Amino acid sequence: MSKKHPVVAVTGSSGAGTTTVKRAFEQIFRREKINPAIIEGDSFHSLNRVEFREAVKKAEAEGNNNFSHFGPEANHFDKLADLFKSYGKDGTGKKRYYLHSDEEAAEHNARLGTSLKAGEFTPWEDIPEGTDLLFYEGLHGLVKTDTVDVAQHVDLGVGVVPVVNLEWIQKIHRDNKERGYSAEAIVDTILRRMPDYINYVTPQFSRTDVNFQRVATVDTSNPFIARDIPTPDESFVVIRFRNPKRADFPYLLSMIPGSFMSRPNTIVVPGGKMGFAMELILAPMIHQLIEGRGK
Repeated sequence: MSKKHPVVAVTGSSGAGTTTVKRAFEQIFRREKINPAIIEGDSFHSLNRVEFREAVKKAEAEGNNNFSHFGPEANHFDKLADLFKSYGKDGTGKKRYYLHSDEEAAEHNARLGTSLKAGEFTPWEDIPEGTDLLFYEGLHGLVKTDTVDVAQHVDLGVGVVPVVNLEWIQKIHRDNKERGYSAEAIVDTILRRMPDYINYVTPQFSRTDVNFQRVATVDTSNPFIARDIPTPDESFVVIRFRNPKRADFPYLLSMIPGSFMSRPNTIVVPGGKMGFAMELILAPMIHQLIEGRGK
């Protein structure tokens, strides 16, 4: 793993809540005056929006109902591994953007002088010089297959993985509210992704340095009829450290009211304190990576 050019990867499924961790890191970067190279996981999909829909139709016609964004056929795992490796070696690499909306397309078209549409990718471009670390947030930050091992190039891996029913509730509500998808279409997507979720997403959480798992304290037994997302105050966050020596548990327990330890490597905090706990835990880890560069 790199010390001079650290690679930080936040990984989690669609609807898992990785945005909350991203905000915590943004606060840490701002306070510590760290200049990160930001990498969005969606930018390493191998198919644009139109191409993906056509690929799904083709797969279904051939009897494959499980073609998804979670699997290797729809992603450039090799390019992601190459980026992490090259950045760790000398702070360089190639990045691009996936344009989720018309607003994002307009922003990048103005920057690049292009005429791209929502659902397309910007051209590959060099990562700016002089960044302090690489920060990845997406689906596959610690993915590993028979031919590609992205995880080996990561210096700090963070998992965001709510219990699956809560994850589905969050996804159903987000995709319905923000993207206008019907509940039926969202459930179809969940079912189509399931084999790739099991084979490529879930195993990553055994490779992370720290996991944040939100657990609801209200009934989520049927996520497909839930009328709202459980609030932070209606949940706990289970935080597991691969190496418990990296956590100052007495300090965390004293700083976070209502927290307790459930195992020697696990602390549980109230859901409303999730962002605060993330900053308390992750800031020292980032500081250690930055301080260790070049030593």
